[in-house]
Amino acid sequence: MKRLLLAACTVTALTACTQSVKKEHACCNPFFTEYQTPFGVPPFEQIKTEHYKPAFLTGMEEQMSEIEDIVNNTDPATFENTIAALDQSGALLSKVSQVFYGLNSANTNEELQALSKELSPILSKHSDDISLNAKLFERIKYVYENQNKEKLDKEQKKLLEETYKDFVRGGANLDSASQAKLRELNSKISMLQLTFGQNMLKETNAFKLVIDKKEDLSGLPENLIAAAAEAAAADSMEGKWVFTLHNPSIMPFLQYADNRELREKIFNGYINRGNNGNENDNTQVCAQLVAARLEKAKLMGYEDFASMALETRMAKTSKAVYALLDQVWTPAIKKAQDELADINAEIKKDGKNFQAEGWDWRYYADRAKKAKFSFDENLIRPYLKLENVRNGMFLFANKLYGVTFTAIDSIPLPHPEAEAFECKDKDGAHLGVLYLDYFPRASKRGGAWCGQYRRQTYKDGQKVAPVVTIVCNFTKPAAGQPALLTADEASTMFHEFGHALHNLFRDVHYYGISGVARDFVELPSQINEHWTFEPEMLKEYAKHYETGEVIPTELVDRLTECGKYGQGFATTEYLAASLLDMDFHVLKEIPENFDVVAFEKETLGKRGLLKQIPPRYRTTYFNHTMGGGYTAGYYSYLWSEVLDSDSYDAFKETGNIFNTDVAAKFRNFVLTPGGIDDEMTMYVNFRGKEPGIDPLLKNRGLK
Repeated sequence: MKRLLLAACTVTALTACTQSVKKEHACCNPFFTEYQTPFGVPPFEQIKTEHYKPAFLTGMEEQMSEIEDIVNNTDPATFENTIAALDQSGALLSKVSQVFYGLNSANTNEELQALSKELSPILSKHSDDISLNAKLFERIKYVYENQNKEKLDKEQKKLLEETYKDFVRGGANLDSASQAKLRELNSKISMLQLTFGQNMLKETNAFKLVIDKKEDLSGLPENLIAAAAEAAAADSMEGKWVFTLHNPSIMPFLQYADNRELREKIFNGYINRGNNGNENDNTQVCAQLVAARLEKAKLMGYEDFASMALETRMAKTSKAVYALLDQVWTPAIKKAQDELADINAEIKKDGKNFQAEGWDWRYYADRAKKAKFSFDENLIRPYLKLENVRNGMFLFANKLYGVTFTAIDSIPLPHPEAEAFECKDKDGAHLGVLYLDYFPRASKRGGAWCGQYRRQTYKDGQKVAPVVTIVCNFTKPAAGQPALLTADEASTMFHEFGHALHNLFRDVHYYGISGVARDFVELPSQINEHWTFEPEMLKEYAKHYETGEVIPTELVDRLTECGKYGQGFATTEYLAASLLDMDFHVLKEIPENFDVVAFEKETLGKRGLLKQIPPRYRTTYFNHTMGGGYTAGYYSYLWSEVLDSDSYDAFKETGNIFNTDVAAKFRNFVLTPGGIDDEMTMYVNFRGKEPGIDPLLKNRGLK
């Protein structure tokens, strides 16, 4: 009945209908009232699946009413009554969207996934109804062409410019037939991206390597064995061990398991996700997605999708992207070939005569590393207790920026395993709330990310602080044991914390300029990684979980010494994925029956990719590009690494990696202004010069 009431809304009855629905749901739907929670965070424990759809539909109705008010305003269009009003529209829709999509990534279920599919075409249409509103664009264009008549500040000018460009890029200048086609393509792309992600999650969760013989666990560390036993028990397989395709399970298995046949089995399960010819197969989804994106780009007047996507980024052109990737590819492949020689030498030491395959790389590379440097990565884990690493990154932020993080009790959590902290500035001012959610579960997508349940903005002249979340998939400890992170996991925590600081420090008045270009957004995160294993930083937080002993200098020295070993593999697998992403999106024609797997093999094979190194993400589970977000943009991590390597040199050049003056400049020119300035302008304002590539090559041991 309630759904029918919403569906029956018409434009003429819009306001009355919306008010009726809100009144009907206000008593029980948390989205229709102000959150009565500490710091105004979402009341997660009160939100039920049935609350989302009414809130989404009402939010869209409210925003369309606000758009109608802008369009029907009889006063001449101005920045305030058109641009600012548009920017502030859709408050309820934004409110529910941020919670829904945040939880759909971190704690999903079949009902949420079904609702995602149901809402996808509705939301796509809603977005198009705004961006293709001719009367609205007419007012925006008037303000844009007459902006000299108003005394706009820098932030307002940037919002006006971005709003106008967004509408042009959204199809406002297309004829009616082309706009109709654009709507169709936008809806199709949205649904394909959603389907891709859901298929990937199902494929990842579907695979289980079940071991029932203790001898098959040979080589595996005790903590991994214990976690596998718990996973088996939770799946009603007591006395067995279960390993999955989640990174904290598969990656150490590939690194330590002596049983080569089992390594091959789990490796193939991992690299064939989405390519198994079953109901979750992503091959056709990817082919249709690449074709739809190209069709959209051509409709908008571009020769390929990459040209359209890169127009708003620092790189600007695919030529610039390939120039960077190719510059690093050659030394990376050479380094990988050297590492392969080491691996084959280790195989011979074992008295074996086979050539290394993909499932052998991590296992024998670990042996080669130990042989070269007498260093076992597991030696450092007792010093990387999760809570110590977390406190270390908080201390790092305090030393650089003077901010503090204090645990919050009795606050709604997005998941029972999450933690909450209040961030305060050095003057005690509230900057926001930070959630931390560490461990994998079937309801959480893979990887690590930073998101927001509320974005920073201003309301009635008062700053609204953000609610930020860091979501990871770290190795979950066995019951009663502490969570001891790997070096890579510790680095990941510092990385995502950089995104969190960017969100917490941002101070802009308009949503439309809160973001930065995709190939700039990783700078604040990647620069943080540099501090993770600096000796000065390790001495602050790397303490043995049993004895409290600070990590020995000798161990730090050995960690530093071998830190660049393995960069041939790491850089090559990343570059392969970046090149694959670009190669798909510079296509100017898509053949019938496009075979994306064959295309992947051909395009990477002709570049000389070693058969033992698959791209970090193969096409059918490459969520960064096929799921959206980093489409024609996975190169951004390397582009940002040029920036972060050069930025970190600004600290090192002073002789003090905790130099607060340099940190203040970085915060002022990079972390605070959102997208008010051009990204290279922001960088030069901080650094005093444009960056070079040499610091990156040195950091990766490629020069």
